[in-house]
Amino acid sequence: MPWKVSGVVEKRKQFVSEYESGDWTMTDLCRAYGVSRVTGYEVLQRWRQLGVQGLEEQSRAPQRHPNQMAEEIEGEVLRMRAAHPTWGPRKLKKVLEGGGQRYPAASTIGELLQREGLAQSRRKRRRAEPYQRPFESADRPNLVWCADFKGWFRSRDGERIDPFTMTDACSRYLLRCQAVDKADTQRVRAVIEAAFREYGLPGAMRTDNGAPFASQAIAGLSLLSVWLMKLGVTPERIKPGHPEQNGRHERMHRTLKQETACPPAANRRAQQRAFDRFRREFNEVRPHEALGQETPSSVYEPSLRQYPARIPEPEYDSTMLVRRVGLRGQISWKHEHVFLTETLRGERVGLEPIDDQWWIVHFASFPIALFDSEKRRIQRLPKQKGGGNDGNPKTGDSHIPTASATAAGH
Repeated sequence: MPWKVSGVVEKRKQFVSEYESGDWTMTDLCRAYGVSRVTGYEVLQRWRQLGVQGLEEQSRAPQRHPNQMAEEIEGEVLRMRAAHPTWGPRKLKKVLEGGGQRYPAASTIGELLQREGLAQSRRKRRRAEPYQRPFESADRPNLVWCADFKGWFRSRDGERIDPFTMTDACSRYLLRCQAVDKADTQRVRAVIEAAFREYGLPGAMRTDNGAPFASQAIAGLSLLSVWLMKLGVTPERIKPGHPEQNGRHERMHRTLKQETACPPAANRRAQQRAFDRFRREFNEVRPHEALGQETPSSVYEPSLRQYPARIPEPEYDSTMLVRRVGLRGQISWKHEHVFLTETLRGERVGLEPIDDQWWIVHFASFPIALFDSEKRRIQRLPKQKGGGNDGNPKTGDSHIPTASATAAGH
């Protein structure tokens, strides 16, 4: 029963003083002050334990919620978070429950992180309408691999670090995370080749349009993409200025930066050790939300297409004319030289006839250009737009096939 007077603290002091005088029984004194005997004895107990401070108003909120986490569980969550500062509540819950013990909901763990100042709300950003990507689907491992350079930075001793990374698009498995001395064809090919030997060949390799993945040559061919095409790996390149088309890989890069480069390591060797630790944890320990909180290593499996001991030479159908590209990038046509690209010098290409004038130029199993035999000129393949041809090199010639239609036939 509450006190029915103002100046509650002073009345409580008066209550205690009168009781300790011995002139009042607890029953009579409580009746006079309009409170229950339980309240009276409680005030007396707080006075004897805490003095005047015990007579102050106390919070009526429960000291502990019935559904609150136990202190030992809170400690385990906070220790796990300290070991993995970038992990969110769902990842923490998934890993902690690996020991067989049940933990509170991810939302409850998130509230704990908020209360301890360990979580920051992300600012919502307006996003562009998704681009409809004409890429291979990545619903199984090894259909598509993604490759890119994480933006370079410097180690604490000032040395430039260029991390080259490769992931499997389906499982998010981090195949390689390697600091290369230089972002050129030789070094990048060595890293990719090592991954091919370990995991087999993918169906496609998705990259941006920069060197060494592409060039200004016909069909964007580069020495690296020519090597991939000879292996039967499709070089997929995202639309310029649209990194979201390789969004899964870009998202991994953000986590890579947070956990290995903020701050950077002391030198190149120490930075590579940090990359190696991150790769093991990313693949084997860190649950991935897009995989149903499974780890990439539990989803990924190596490709059945083994890397060959010898790079095969392209073979062409008997209906095609085969020409070898000269040292200056030209092919021979009726005793004349027609420039194709220096990127393919020394390689064999196949010419598939369309009619008396037009031919499709193939390299390996890939159509790369159109050849106008009357004007002796190489032209780019027409682009597809809305299921038809866009930018057809021959006005009114709707019978000239697109690149995708030709590829489907080989």
